[in-house]
Amino acid sequence: MRRATLPALGALLLLAACGDAALRQSSSAPRAGFASVEAGSRKALGSAPAWHLSAAEIEANASRVHALINGKTISADTAVQVALINNRALQANFADLGLSSAELWEAAMGPVPSVGVSVSGLAGDVSRSLEATLINSLLDLATTRSRTEIAAIRFRQAELAALSETIALAIETRRAWIEAVGAFEAAALIGQAQGTADAGSELAAQLGRTGAMSKADQAREHAFTAELAGERSAARLEAQLAKDRLMRLMGLWGSGTSFYVPDALPSLPGRPRASADIERMALANRVDLAAGKLELQAVALDYKLTGETRMISDVALAAGLELERADDETERSPVLEVDFEIPLYDTGGLVSKRGQMAYLQAASMLAQTAVDARAEARMAYRSVTGRHAVARHWRDEVMPLRRQIDEEALLSYNGMLTSTFELLEDAREGLDARLSTAEAKRDYWLAETDVTAAIWGGDVGASSEEEDEE
Repeated sequence: MRRATLPALGALLLLAACGDAALRQSSSAPRAGFASVEAGSRKALGSAPAWHLSAAEIEANASRVHALINGKTISADTAVQVALINNRALQANFADLGLSSAELWEAAMGPVPSVGVSVSGLAGDVSRSLEATLINSLLDLATTRSRTEIAAIRFRQAELAALSETIALAIETRRAWIEAVGAFEAAALIGQAQGTADAGSELAAQLGRTGAMSKADQAREHAFTAELAGERSAARLEAQLAKDRLMRLMGLWGSGTSFYVPDALPSLPGRPRASADIERMALANRVDLAAGKLELQAVALDYKLTGETRMISDVALAAGLELERADDETERSPVLEVDFEIPLYDTGGLVSKRGQMAYLQAASMLAQTAVDARAEARMAYRSVTGRHAVARHWRDEVMPLRRQIDEEALLSYNGMLTSTFELLEDAREGLDARLSTAEAKRDYWLAETDVTAAIWGGDVGASSEEEDEE
């Protein structure tokens, strides 16, 4: 018996070759999906990341980073820019995007036929059969479009995940820059007071040698100087550790770490840089909400896919050229076979329940994410406005009074109405006020950064939570 099914073979090959040409082209690009990450980053941060795919690009980026920071005092924007192009963990996240694009490309290519060959021998007969069969699962052919749609959704989720990691890194870097500059500012303020304390301690020692000051009073002055020296050492250490954290986020090490940060944070703006419409902005721009919506689509499509496979999971399509020569099939020798295995899906009623529960789970998680986004936006707005008011109070109310006290104390000292040690005591109290003012300013800029996290997605309020734990 001889049977040729070449038309069926051609139809199967045509179906196998039928993929979405546009998807194949876009998903096979070296940096597939990265353009959307760049655009989203510019919109959210005003700066875009870079994805390095070769040694030459990595080397060129190292030169660019060196030109941006070497020997320079960098701003927060520069620190963020360097982190986005130089942080290796972010490059690894972009590689995840590349893997997702490869999966989409494979789905867009359509099902790949497989060949099953079986050779049989009949005992006592010269007849042999050679069968070349081209087999593809009807399951794959029937669900190609659905699987490609799901792969496309997963790819868009990977784009959002890459954008989310980019935004999170930028926010963390800006926080690290603020904390580093704030720590150096505090260390500088303590250093300024250290000179005054040293002078007071030396004066106390001289008066002690003449018998004009008791040992107890001398000890008080020496103790203050020693305590201030300890605080200054701790402040310097904290400043250096903060700078080290910043360098890590910027992807710097070794000779590439030669840069400086400003001695003080920027002055307060006239009003907080946040809109009362922040909740609406968060719901419109949050990356995690967009990813949650895509997850709902994926689950819905997956549920539909499960319904299709439940009906046709037992069916496979076989087409090819069959050549038979058999006179007697009463006795067969063992068969050597290499064939295509069709994945079988659960055909029971449990599949429908699983799909329904998966959809409800995704919907509930998305709803909770939206609730969290609203709450985080409101908290960020309340925090930034409140921090601005506190910092403004220290700047406009407390510090003018401290300056007035210092001026009057100096006039009294020059008029010999007060002693040197009373002047030093005022200087001590003034240091506390200056440190509190600097801390309030730092807290405002951290809250300002949390606004960006609340609008676009990120770890909102991380800095304040760490401070509360301390």
